[in-house]
Amino acid sequence: MKINWGTSIVIAFALFMAFILYFVVKVQENSKYDNELVVEEYYKHDAHFDEEMTKLQNTSNLKEKPTISVGPDGIRISFPDGVSPNDISGNVSFYRPSAKKLDFTRSLRLSGPSMLVPINDLAGGRWDMTIDWRYKGGSYLTKQQVYVD
Repeated sequence: MKINWGTSIVIAFALFMAFILYFVVKVQENSKYDNELVVEEYYKHDAHFDEEMTKLQNTSNLKEKPTISVGPDGIRISFPDGVSPNDISGNVSFYRPSAKKLDFTRSLRLSGPSMLVPINDLAGGRWDMTIDWRYKGGSYLTKQQVYVD
């Protein structure tokens, strides 16, 4: 049987497709390759984008903003001295880009003008922090990347 050039092209395409499908199946079955989404229910999250931008703008309009610092004891979130700690409420979210299993959220519990997240709760590496807070009727959002040793 003689194979012409058209048949050769079809066979080459079929072999290439089989090669690609083999690797797709291999990656999907192996738990070593993590293929998580950044955010669950992406479209629901994206629907609140305008609200998030408003909160970020409210934060940028503040004269004194909260500060985030990394120390040997943990991450300290400090609010300005003129702010009453009892009037602040909200959440602090920690997002780990490399491992979704390490993500967590805490409610803001201030001791004085600051809150400390212990270093024991954080694995070393990069963390994306989001502070979603409310103060005297205003909504604010602070985002910052921090690196923990």
